[in-house]
Amino acid sequence: MTGPRTGGAGLPDELRRVLAVVAHPDDESFGLGGLLALLSARGVPTTVLCLTHGEASTLHAGPGDLRTLRADELACAARELGVERVELAAYPDGELASVPLRGLAARVGRLVTERRPSHLLVFDTTGVTGHRDHRRATEAALAAARERGVQVLGWTLPRAVAETLNTEFGTSFAGREPGECHEIRSIPRARQHRAISCHASQSTDNPVLWRRLELLGESEYLRRLL
Repeated sequence: MTGPRTGGAGLPDELRRVLAVVAHPDDESFGLGGLLALLSARGVPTTVLCLTHGEASTLHAGPGDLRTLRADELACAARELGVERVELAAYPDGELASVPLRGLAARVGRLVTERRPSHLLVFDTTGVTGHRDHRRATEAALAAARERGVQVLGWTLPRAVAETLNTEFGTSFAGREPGECHEIRSIPRARQHRAISCHASQSTDNPVLWRRLELLGESEYLRRLL
């Protein structure tokens, strides 16, 4: 992330209000949770737009309808992260790529108009984990941001972390070279862990998540996408 001046912990000085756009309940915690917790701690108001209920997940620890369960988990996690507002849409989980981009971007755009964020926070254009819904959510956010002149920051991983995970677990993480991303330090992991615990249906048996957080330590990484 080149260009912006950075203040405490490496956050851009011009961050005033943030709208995070994600595909699934738990993306805001498993992926963006450390950053959202840090923003809240620094007094930056945050909003989360989640585009699906995550009903197609293959993880389902405990009883209950997954669509309802994950909505409740998202609300719990948002409270732990200090998120001011959560909006949960009902696009089909696993099928965001089939939803017209114009409609997705309009949904993002309405919240941009209402909340007036200085920045959108999304997954990197690679989707980070390889999930196509992650890529589509970012495409929608970028399309809305271009129309409204809003800056976009993408959460990413260092290539070394991604390659370690792929080697150890056979996953499809995509990382970036050090010069392509900006390190954000002093991530409040304890608060992120509490948010992750809210997503019990997805985090109970998720060794990849815990290994990724171990490899990252107290840092996260961002790219300027727009």
